[in-house]
Amino acid sequence: MYKLFVSIQKLIKEFKLFSLVKKKTKFMILVTLSELFGAGVHFGHQASRWNPKMYPYIYTKKNGIHVIDLVKTKQLLVHACNYVQKAANERKEFLFVGTKRQAASIIAEEATKCCSHFVNHRWLGGTLTNWSTVQSRVAYLKELNEKEKSGEINGLTKKEASLIRHKRNKLDQNLGGLVTMTQIPNIAIFVDPKREATAIYECKKLGIIIISILDTNCDPSFIDIPIPGNDDSVRSIKLIISALSDAIKNGKQISS
Repeated sequence: MYKLFVSIQKLIKEFKLFSLVKKKTKFMILVTLSELFGAGVHFGHQASRWNPKMYPYIYTKKNGIHVIDLVKTKQLLVHACNYVQKAANERKEFLFVGTKRQAASIIAEEATKCCSHFVNHRWLGGTLTNWSTVQSRVAYLKELNEKEKSGEINGLTKKEASLIRHKRNKLDQNLGGLVTMTQIPNIAIFVDPKREATAIYECKKLGIIIISILDTNCDPSFIDIPIPGNDDSVRSIKLIISALSDAIKNGKQISS
């Protein structure tokens, strides 16, 4: 009788643990409609600059400016967060891309926070489609970083040291966010796909899933998971990208 009681207690404990894990697999988004509104996510471009394919995500037009439907933005953001959390739980690799001035520092910060890769200065053509060649440049950057760290560069002449540091800084700007990337990522997260057209093309060619903030002047047909929103506001970019970063981080914590 005692053994039966212990077995039942064990089953109850395992069921509770399973239920807890199951609950955690859904990302509880903390971003509210008022926060999206406060960050200016609803501001689109001038109506004259819009892409007609963005019509389903536009709420209205006011003073010649398109207003994005924040209800749809929130729905798609929740969907994107759940998707990346599940993918992170399955140990998929992520790449954040955003080279415009407003997004650069946010991309680096949020990608680093969730241990992902990023490009935030300039997209070099062939970064993904010619990864084997780019990987050799990344390896060279790692080598220069090690030389800097060990103080080996300090032993060179002033001119040689200056030349090597200049080369290292340039490589770090373009490839610094890829030093831990050993393979092509499974998912890419973008800010302003219109600006990052070359990177989008490479991702589509390699079958990489694309998640992106889409302003009213963008083409959603190239994006797998669109998140309609203002891609020119720092607060808007920060709110959306940090939500995705948190979801990835949460997914990795569940898998570990």
